[in-house]
Amino acid sequence: MSDSPTPTVGTPLDKPPRRLIRRWQRYLADEMQEAKTYRDLATRSTPVERDILLGLAEAEERHAGHWRQLLGSKAKTAPGRRLSTDLLALMAKHFGFVFALAIAGRAESRTRYSRDPSVPAAMTADEQIHSEVIRGLAERGRARISGTFRAAVFGANDGLVSNLSLVLGMGGTGVSPRIVIATGFAGLLAGAMSMAAGEYVSVDSQRALLDASNPDPRTAGVLQELNLHANELALVYRARGMSEADAASRAQEVLSQQASFALPGASHDAEVVGSGMKAAAASFGFFSVGAFIPVIPYLAGLTGLQAVLVAAVLVGAGLAVTGMYAGILSGTSPLKKGLRQVGIGWAAAAITYLLGLAFGTAVS
Repeated sequence: MSDSPTPTVGTPLDKPPRRLIRRWQRYLADEMQEAKTYRDLATRSTPVERDILLGLAEAEERHAGHWRQLLGSKAKTAPGRRLSTDLLALMAKHFGFVFALAIAGRAESRTRYSRDPSVPAAMTADEQIHSEVIRGLAERGRARISGTFRAAVFGANDGLVSNLSLVLGMGGTGVSPRIVIATGFAGLLAGAMSMAAGEYVSVDSQRALLDASNPDPRTAGVLQELNLHANELALVYRARGMSEADAASRAQEVLSQQASFALPGASHDAEVVGSGMKAAAASFGFFSVGAFIPVIPYLAGLTGLQAVLVAAVLVGAGLAVTGMYAGILSGTSPLKKGLRQVGIGWAAAAITYLLGLAFGTAVS
């Protein structure tokens, strides 16, 4: 049995138990830290994002006031800043605004308020809404980096896995470390160039494909010559997915009121598609870094199974980092994402190494 009952909302106890005081103090500290985090992020954002983040900070400070009222004099002994807050600020500075937002969003979504009867229902609802606000802000940022981010993550993972498989496959055959190193660097250069070229062509082709769906700018100049009684403009809107009634209404509005000629679904955000050169550079750079890691043990003078194990551990760490980073930015579980990447990479490398052993045994 607990030493006293849990208070209902709005009826704080005269002498709440210490476990409850500690919980409220943690809530107070969390609200104060979140308010400061949002104010810090606001200094690195656009004017619109800044207003939204400052509004969230004010809401968190209002929540902090609730816990101060419940705690009374005990509020003065609430814990100070936690390492997670400092880490979040550091990540925002060095890894980007979107990364920090993604972490803040996960923190909001993990709130324990929904399971605590001492928390007002309005506060629980606020926290859920805060999670959606952060999700929306992060989505805006994710759109801006999606093209380059995809190329970077894919490049790093491909470099880690493909060159580890290549290096271990050659190592398994029993060739000298010098040949393994030469093979590793050859794989690095060939893979990086191939990835960069492939990313550039892919992004450029995607942009060309989307541009082909955009309306011809000359179309707007012929609108005044259209027959108002046989209005083909409505057919244009219907071809873009509007219903017959909506298309006729929109076409009539454009012709009668000189409204701007705009087609649904015709435009696309260039930032979402990304830049071909940026994607190529990101892919080249991150592939090169990832592909260099499996070669490190051989450059350090290790050979045989020792080199294989060290390379596998180093690559596993790299895969875990890229997987967790991608998980945080995409809003999924970073641990699951990281473990999945490690599992896939090690499985591919193990198969290649065993094939190398078999090949080396067969030709010896």
